[in-house]
Amino acid sequence: MPGENFPGDRIVSLVDELEGLIEEAKPPFGKNAQFKVIDADVFFNILDEIRMSYPDEWQKSRRILKEREELMASAAAQADSIIADAQQQALTIAGEQEIVRLAQQQADDIRDRAQQYERETRYAAEDYAEQVFTHLEENLKSLTGTVTRCRQQLNEGAAQQNGQW
Repeated sequence: MPGENFPGDRIVSLVDELEGLIEEAKPPFGKNAQFKVIDADVFFNILDEIRMSYPDEWQKSRRILKEREELMASAAAQADSIIADAQQQALTIAGEQEIVRLAQQQADDIRDRAQQYERETRYAAEDYAEQVFTHLEENLKSLTGTVTRCRQQLNEGAAQQNGQW
């Protein structure tokens, strides 16, 4: 769906921005100075690993949302179809009042069952989506901790290098 933000789009954007900043960064003491604290290839490998580890989760989340919408649309269409069928049957046998009353009662029962099915389907889809998002959130927290530790190591190494020069 155009213009819709999916889970993880912001993280991908931030990782791309971080990579761009690192590629554009200049050594602290002139063109020929080199960092000895962390190998840039290692850092970029970490970024690549981050990118490769989360697309499956994002695709699962998107698929869950799409399946939820499809289930709800299907349940609503099924309910509408059942109601339409019940109403048609009621019109066909409208000649006798008792039969009409029974047909209306059946239509109401069918509608109630269809609405209950739609609610149960929606709740199940929401529960599943919540589980996936919780798992994704835990993974993102872990990833954030890893990035923070890498930054701390980078900063500590830079501080040590500054003290030696």
